[in-house]
Amino acid sequence: MSELLFVNACVRGARSRTLALARHFLTEYEKSHPGDRVTERNLMEERLEPQYPEVLAERDTLWNAGRLEEPMFAPARQFAGADRIVIAAPFWDLSYPAILKIYLERISVTNLTFGYDDAGNSVGLCRAKRLLLITTRGGNFSLPETAWMESGARHLQALCAMYGIPDFHLLCAEGLDDVRNDKAALLAGAMAQAEALAPNF
Repeated sequence: MSELLFVNACVRGARSRTLALARHFLTEYEKSHPGDRVTERNLMEERLEPQYPEVLAERDTLWNAGRLEEPMFAPARQFAGADRIVIAAPFWDLSYPAILKIYLERISVTNLTFGYDDAGNSVGLCRAKRLLLITTRGGNFSLPETAWMESGARHLQALCAMYGIPDFHLLCAEGLDDVRNDKAALLAGAMAQAEALAPNF
């Protein structure tokens, strides 16, 4: 049985367009993969602390002692062991909400999600072969003149390389706050993309 880890960073909860798109994808995924297990981490409920000095000091002490089985490293162990990963996060301030950055800092643990070989090269240690970012954007940031401003998907794609996850996928509905656009049609198009992507993810 494969495990899909769903990281929910949709701060607006039930009102979130990103979460609606993610739930639709997961429903379609479960139809195509009835034997798989989907595990959700709801970052709003977890309230992970940022890496304040005292948090970082505790982390460093545990890591230096080789105590990677401690609860502090549970998110990293889970992430490293998942077969597939889906992250749902809205496009905020050209990237994503701060709670996702806090989570990413928690899972970026040497000797759990990545490490180094004898030559000093970074080596990914995660089991997953695919990671999907699901997001929605008010504006359009896939145009040649605006794509350079987008830093959320690009950051996650770079982290995938560090973690050893070879396939990064993006499912995005954008232009949703542009009054000239048909929002319902844009979301429907993204839902259709989710249905097409789910069976082979």
